[in-house]
Amino acid sequence: MVTLVDPRRLVPRTDLVLTDPRLAAAQRRLGRGRVLAAVRNAQDQARSGTIAPGEVADEAVAALPALATTLTPVINATGVLLHTNLGRAPLSDAARAAALAAAGHTDVEFDLAAGTRSRRGRGALEALRRAVPQAEAVHVVNNNAAALVLAATALAAGREIVVSRGELIEIGDGFRLPDLIVSTGAKIREVGTTNRTSVSDYAAAIGPDTAFVLKVHPSNYRIEGFTAEASVAELAGLGVPVVGDIGSGLLAPDPALPQEPDADSWLRAGAGVVTASGDKLLGGPQAGLLLGRADLVTRLARHPLARALRVDKLTLAALEAPSTDRRCRCGRRWPPTSAT
Repeated sequence: MVTLVDPRRLVPRTDLVLTDPRLAAAQRRLGRGRVLAAVRNAQDQARSGTIAPGEVADEAVAALPALATTLTPVINATGVLLHTNLGRAPLSDAARAAALAAAGHTDVEFDLAAGTRSRRGRGALEALRRAVPQAEAVHVVNNNAAALVLAATALAAGREIVVSRGELIEIGDGFRLPDLIVSTGAKIREVGTTNRTSVSDYAAAIGPDTAFVLKVHPSNYRIEGFTAEASVAELAGLGVPVVGDIGSGLLAPDPALPQEPDADSWLRAGAGVVTASGDKLLGGPQAGLLLGRADLVTRLARHPLARALRVDKLTLAALEAPSTDRRCRCGRRWPPTSAT
């Protein structure tokens, strides 16, 4: 007499499969839910006869990814050092260690000595302020576009922003500076032409509705030949605040990049606020930096929109590390091609 055994009864129980050391380690790395799903899928295969019951643990292990993210580490061999599609500048070892240290509970908004609540990310903000001596105050948001949106919303909603036609750039992926500004409720007052804008063009446009003059560094394009533009110093003499968007994120002059604008120099020339990226030349995480006069930066930091644009503890930690090193973090060959 032959006794038939239901193959489902031979499939090892889930709790026993999860005791496999490989799967136990995977739970710590990937989380219990993902590992449990892989085990149950392998059990279903065993019940259907696709694999043997003794192969359940092996099949579950083989089905698991190496990381708990779909982002895949790659080698940037494009020739573009700061490639948007590849995450721009890689974090330094110090920044990675700082982010790891901040992954658990941390004093992001707490003064350990006083036992009271404190300003969020005060260490990172102070590091940035020291790196940019001309900055009286610093605020950080989630990217440079957000920094400009916050400045336009807090300082110019319902009023005019005067900007050169040659600086109304597209910032990538189809997002254009004019659309970004208009979305805040501010009005754009274009001056000059595509290739030539003088300080007198700005002066003629300034009136009672002018909130500030916007000076934008075009970053990855240039107009050559018969050109002219007004300097930050010239614009600072017009009697209204100047907001400068340097884009790239160089905090102070660097001999490796003599033509690249930096936050400290623009503030020294008279800009009221300078916005910049934290993940390009600075070599930190994606962030938007707002540096400048204490009264203006305070207005930005206290605006309701600032809450929606604030960064988390990991960004603050990773940003503090490169901020203490004034050197350009992008390398010395610049630019092999335009940054994308």
